[in-house]
Amino acid sequence: MTEQKLPRIVVIGGGTGMPVLLRGLKSLPIKLTALVTVADDGGSTGRIRNDMAIPAPGDIRNVIAAMSEVEPMLIQLFQHRFVNGNDLSGHSMGNLLLAAMTSITGDFYTGIKEISRVLNVKGKIYPISNENIKLCAEMKDGTIVEGESNIPTSGKQIKRVFLNPEDVTPLPNAIKAIETADLIVISPGSLYTSIMPNLIIPHIGEALQHAKAKIVYVCNVMTQYGETTGFSASDHVQAITDHVGKHVIDAVVVNRKQIDPKIRNVYAGEKAEPVEYDIERLLDMGLEIIDGDIIDYSKGTIRHDTKKIATLLYSLIKK
Repeated sequence: MTEQKLPRIVVIGGGTGMPVLLRGLKSLPIKLTALVTVADDGGSTGRIRNDMAIPAPGDIRNVIAAMSEVEPMLIQLFQHRFVNGNDLSGHSMGNLLLAAMTSITGDFYTGIKEISRVLNVKGKIYPISNENIKLCAEMKDGTIVEGESNIPTSGKQIKRVFLNPEDVTPLPNAIKAIETADLIVISPGSLYTSIMPNLIIPHIGEALQHAKAKIVYVCNVMTQYGETTGFSASDHVQAITDHVGKHVIDAVVVNRKQIDPKIRNVYAGEKAEPVEYDIERLLDMGLEIIDGDIIDYSKGTIRHDTKKIATLLYSLIKK
C-alpha cells in the first residue's frame, strides 16, 4: 500500500492512557496523528507555563516519547526528571527541551515539529491549540475551581469543565486531521482533565460532529477519585455528550475480563474501582460495543495492552 493510501488514524487525548495506544499504533501500516491536550498545569509543566507563558508541554512530551523510534537511552534522557538542584528539581528534561525549542523557533508547534524530527517520531503530533489555556470546572454545588491540577483534589463533584479564555483557537492542522481521518480514537485517561480539554476547544467539537470517520471511545477501566467516582461506562459517554453534543461517539471499546483481585485491592487504596460496563444503556444510546481482553497487568498496574488495543483498533479500519 502506498503512503498516500495508508489509512489515517487520529488519536485525541492526553495523560497516561494516550501513549499506551500510540506505542502500539505507530508500528502499523497507517498514517498516525496525535491531537494532545495542553491544559496541564501541575509540576514541571506548571512551572514552565508560568515562567514562559507557553502551552503545557508535559502531555506532548509523553506522546513524543511514545511515538519516537530512537535508542532507548535517548528516550530515557528525554524523559529524565531531575531530583537535585533548587531550580532544576522536579523538571523533566523533555519539558525543558520543548520550552527551549519554542524559544528558539518562536512557536510551540514548530518546536514540537523540530524535536519530533530529531527523535524520529512516527506520525504527526499536534497540540490541540497553540495557546496557553486554563481549564476550569463548575462543581455541582455551583463553585468554580480553576486549574487542571486543582480540579480532582477539590473534593467536589464536577458538573462541567470549561476553558479560560473560552475563545481559544484550535490548531488548524488539528481540525484538518479530524476532517480527513478514516478512524478517530478518543483515548482513555482522566475524563475531565485530560480528555475533555481537547473536545471543548471551539470548533473541535463541531469538527467531530461532522467527521466522516467512525469515532471510537476507549473507555477507562477504572474510575478516578475526584473525577469519575461511581461512573459507569455510559456515564463517561454521557459526560462527553453533555460537553460536545449527541451522536459524536459511534462505538465504545470496553474490557470484557474481570479485574485481577490483587490489582483491584491496590486501586481500592486510591478509592478507585472497576468501571461498570452497563451494556444495555450503552446500546440504548445507539453505540456499537467493542469488547475484548485488552488489559496488561505486567507492571502491577492496570493499563491497556499496547499491542492488543492497537490490533483491535486497526481491525475497525479493515472492516
